Amino acid sequence: MRILLIEDDHLLANTMLDMLRDGQNTVDWLDDGQQALNALLNEDFDLAILDLTLPRVDGLDIVRNIRNRGIETPVIILTARTDLDEKLQGLNSGADDYLTKPFAMAELKARIRAVTRRGSGVRTAGLKVGRLTLDTDSGQLEVGNDTVTLPRSEFQILHYLMRHPDQVATRRRLEEQLYGWEQGAESNALEVHVHHLRRRVGKKTIRTVRGVGYLLDSEAAAHEASE
Repeated sequence: MRILLIEDDHLLANTMLDMLRDGQNTVDWLDDGQQALNALLNEDFDLAILDLTLPRVDGLDIVRNIRNRGIETPVIILTARTDLDEKLQGLNSGADDYLTKPFAMAELKARIRAVTRRGSGVRTAGLKVGRLTLDTDSGQLEVGNDTVTLPRSEFQILHYLMRHPDQVATRRRLEEQLYGWEQGAESNALEVHVHHLRRRVGKKTIRTVRGVGYLLDSEAAAHEASE
């Protein structure tokens, strides 16, 4: 997943970044409410983890604003506020869940799994398109009767494409899934990862849309055998 972490406590944020990046996630971090709002309005994230008390724009105002704009990115609120009414305000504003500080990282991981499955309509840990089944917890890909554990980069690309079958994913969008804001990509890195994926799922299953990006063809995914 691509996650936006919005937290102005730098010590806590760094601890969370280590945990969130220890897996298949790309994580971007902001410590300013206005910057976070701009990012959520203009970029695509699978999840936002949001502190309530932020510089310039409060977390509740961020949630209200993005929901009023029709943005459905799942949001988990982090708060040191213990008042029940404030927690209810967060949920009523459109947040999907909240955690009260201090919290255990294991609990945050569990909340992330629950919220993202609800948000995608997926009741299990798997995404399925045709003959392809991707386990989003383990990173394992099943193609028919064959199973392989995907490297992180291939997982990120295929995860995005399988969540948006038959829709064109631009190069920029896929590179954001891989690298976020902090790390640049080599000029041909995306092509190399797609090449390896095609060997696993079949050349026609992932189509090139010239000059734009790539598309996962659900009809081909239902029938084509990998190499």
